Amino acid sequence: MPKKAYKININYAWCKRCGLCYWICPTKTLVEGELLYPKIDNEEKCIGCLLCENICPEMAIDIELKKGAEAIPES
Repeated sequence: MPKKAYKININYAWCKRCGLCYWICPTKTLVEGELLYPKIDNEEKCIGCLLCENICPEMAIDIELKKGAEAIPES
């Protein structure tokens, strides 16, 4: 079965650096970056659970399915 791939969009202008997104990320795709901003460690690890998107109080994170993601073979 093909693996789905997700695109993580972070609006740093809205981000308040609370750290909730990288605290809750089960795969540690989002990690603590410079000046406490979230940093995308490896977007391929994202499972699309939307925990970061849903917990963000500023709605600064948007997770979307990549186009053609159904065709990416699972490693």
